[in-house]
Amino acid sequence: MYQRILVPLDGSSLSEAVLPHAEKLANALNVEIVLLHVNISPAAEFDLHESPLAPQTRENKILHTDEKNYLKNTCSKLECKGLRVTYLIRDGAVAETIMEAAETLQADLIAMSTHGRTGVIRLLLGSVTERVVQHSKIPVILIRPANH
Repeated sequence: MYQRILVPLDGSSLSEAVLPHAEKLANALNVEIVLLHVNISPAAEFDLHESPLAPQTRENKILHTDEKNYLKNTCSKLECKGLRVTYLIRDGAVAETIMEAAETLQADLIAMSTHGRTGVIRLLLGSVTERVVQHSKIPVILIRPANH
């Protein structure tokens, strides 16, 4: 039934809290895990060469190298446990990019962590998780870490 689980990671311990659950699912179902990191793209209206808010080329290269190393290390840890794991780095709006990657990769499930915020805080901060849950064409499993 399932062949591929997409796991969005941002490098935080909160996002990584889903990994033990994804590992158990992948082991039980003998499926591949795809780790995804989304670089937030500057708004389209900014001229990337003139905006002081736009990341500079050198800074972009450093960030991409750090992200790539982080994902490679995470893949290695999971592979040592006998799992099939790959990774992907994409640029864009986070929720939309997660859903686009899921579709492109033909993922069967998205597994992600959530802060579990409610009320005014969620309203003010928005929620990538909420947008993914509301608009995903495939099932989404959410993990709320115990200490958050």
